[in-house]
Amino acid sequence: MSGGAEPLALAPLMADQLARWLDSERAARDRSDHTIRAYQADLLAFLSFLGGHFGAPALPATLGNLTQSEMRSFAAAERARGLSARSLARRLSAVRSFIRWMSDRHGFDASKALASRGPKFTRSLPRPLAPDQAQALLELAADAHPEPWIAARDAAVLTLLYGCGLRISEALQLDGADWPLREALTIRGKGQKERQVPVLPVARDAIAEYLRLCPFPLESDAPLFRGARGGRLNPTVLGGAMRQMRQSLGLPATATPHALRHSFATHLLAAGGDLRTIQELLGHASLSTTQVYTGVDDAHLLAVYRAAHPRG
Repeated sequence: MSGGAEPLALAPLMADQLARWLDSERAARDRSDHTIRAYQADLLAFLSFLGGHFGAPALPATLGNLTQSEMRSFAAAERARGLSARSLARRLSAVRSFIRWMSDRHGFDASKALASRGPKFTRSLPRPLAPDQAQALLELAADAHPEPWIAARDAAVLTLLYGCGLRISEALQLDGADWPLREALTIRGKGQKERQVPVLPVARDAIAEYLRLCPFPLESDAPLFRGARGGRLNPTVLGGAMRQMRQSLGLPATATPHALRHSFATHLLAAGGDLRTIQELLGHASLSTTQVYTGVDDAHLLAVYRAAHPRG
């Protein structure tokens, strides 16, 4: 075995198996293109490590002979390269899924490799805005730009993020054909999964005002939210506008467009919304992803308690 050998070329058989696994993840589990690219990078890193570790390109038999020792060695090598505990946990999860898939097709026992556990990491809590901060931001957005239609556009998009819990990419992918908005909006989110999101009248009114002022005609096959030159609005433009507004309001750097989606979920939970409903509205594949907002609520309550009952 060698530890510092140059990466070896991927064996044709393993390259074919990796491509088939990625195709199955894309089709059967409806993974997004971004996720598939991440999985591919994860597995290429792992297979490259095995090639260097054993001095020969990895084959199915290589995976069948893996033990916790090799898995720990890979994890240690990735951490030494600077990979965070969170990223390593995701990488090892992809590796275990691929090994499990390979064991089913090649008939080997993968229990030793699969027994290894990923690193523990503390999941960072979302940083939502307080309700009054979110309201102040939306009010400022309506007047923040010298061009009235651009100010109305920014206010309309931010209202959608806060009022419907959309991701910024989901709001900006809307086209003219989506207008007028119905009582519920069909959103295609990560992995092309569709969900129904109720539309509040305030969001509908904000978009109507933007369209009234917009100099570009509403066309069914054109973007609903346009940039200054008429193309689809770039999210970095909205991010820059948000940066200026949070500075005017004295808000922290965590007050980004995505923070409005966090605020939607947190405020809905505080108002009595149940986790399953919030999961569906946000389009989370797993309830555990949505449960992070209970931590936000608990952290807020603890902060209020400490402020009201200071310790001497």
